Amino acid sequence: MSYKLTAENVYKIFGPEPDRALEMSQQGASKDEVFRETKSVVAVNDVSFKVPEGQIFVVMGLSGSGKSTLIRCLNRLFEPTAGKIYIDDFDITAANEEELRQVRLKRMAMVFQHFALFPHMSVWENAAYGLKARNTDVSERREQAVAALKSVGLDAWADSYPKNLSGGMQQRVGLARALAVSPEVLLMDEPFSALDPLIRRDTQDELIEIQERLGSTIVFITHDLQEALKLGDQIAIMKDGRFVQVGTPQQIVMDPADDYVFEFTRDVDRSRVLTFGSIRDEAETLTGEEPLDEVTRRFEANENLKGMFVVDDKNKPVGLVDRDRIGEAEEGATARSLMDRHFAKVRRSSYICESFDRLGDHKLFAVVDREGKLRGVVDPMNVFQHLEPPTEEDAVQPGGRPGERPDDLEAASQPVAQETA
Repeated sequence: MSYKLTAENVYKIFGPEPDRALEMSQQGASKDEVFRETKSVVAVNDVSFKVPEGQIFVVMGLSGSGKSTLIRCLNRLFEPTAGKIYIDDFDITAANEEELRQVRLKRMAMVFQHFALFPHMSVWENAAYGLKARNTDVSERREQAVAALKSVGLDAWADSYPKNLSGGMQQRVGLARALAVSPEVLLMDEPFSALDPLIRRDTQDELIEIQERLGSTIVFITHDLQEALKLGDQIAIMKDGRFVQVGTPQQIVMDPADDYVFEFTRDVDRSRVLTFGSIRDEAETLTGEEPLDEVTRRFEANENLKGMFVVDDKNKPVGLVDRDRIGEAEEGATARSLMDRHFAKVRRSSYICESFDRLGDHKLFAVVDREGKLRGVVDPMNVFQHLEPPTEEDAVQPGGRPGERPDDLEAASQPVAQETA
């Protein structure tokens, strides 16, 4: 896997004795102990993470957790006290002043919580500000800025001024300004927190569409868990300068690392977080050539088996054989002649909530990947047991539950879709 952004053991300490505070932190002293001894604040404490190219990495935490300090360390608006930060293989922490300037101009862009638009500039001039800093020709500057505005649905407003725009539109201008320079990494510090709820939801949807279209790598800061679950391919929960847990939305909700994470997630609507891939069971399969006796034998060997899927030579399901069809079978029947071609099929990246209206209509769901290959089976009768909120005893240490399948991580990062046969 290719990692676009990497942070290794990053610390940021404010105060009169950063070196002594760093040594104490590295020896295990708490944030309060360090402050009592040194009057220095450990804002970011030994944070490490990797962001694959094209993914959204969300850092979620309450005020004072260190999340906004962390994102400013990534482009060295704040100088890290210790640690390394890489974009691809380039060490940002070792860059000289000119190299850092080029990184900020060409490889990284940032969107802030407050729109920071220039009121005396037109919308397109605001969007072109980074290009102006690059000394881009004015005609090319306007062309790229308008293209960026079009990507956020504001090209018609290019010659207007910020005072003519709503708050949500102004925030989209800020996003267009970042996109205009075609950054490899987009840093977003609580960009939607000042927006009204409905505008915020729409802007989140627009960000997802832009990210999928452009393949941007994004680090997104928020204090809103629902926003984190909606946007993040991976989520880091931050507390007192440290990452408490890092995982997919499903892992954060279903396997809280400790009581702190549990309290955040206890009231989450799990049907909007869990995918069919995360609750699937192994599927029993047939080639289609098996005679009736063999099919019957396999059902008799497993009294809990509701059905088996007939798959083709590419492991794509083409039909379902259930117990009822065995009882109606004629002598000489095969799995292919027994199968029902009208069965339910769902992408493993699809959220459970998207298929509530179908749960009562089908005996089994074939869970497939992007290529349509069978990856498991879900019994609709068992879906709701997965939606029960965990108890405090369910909180576990980071790493997930035994038996968790690694390919569920891949499934969680895929675009949501749904198919039926």
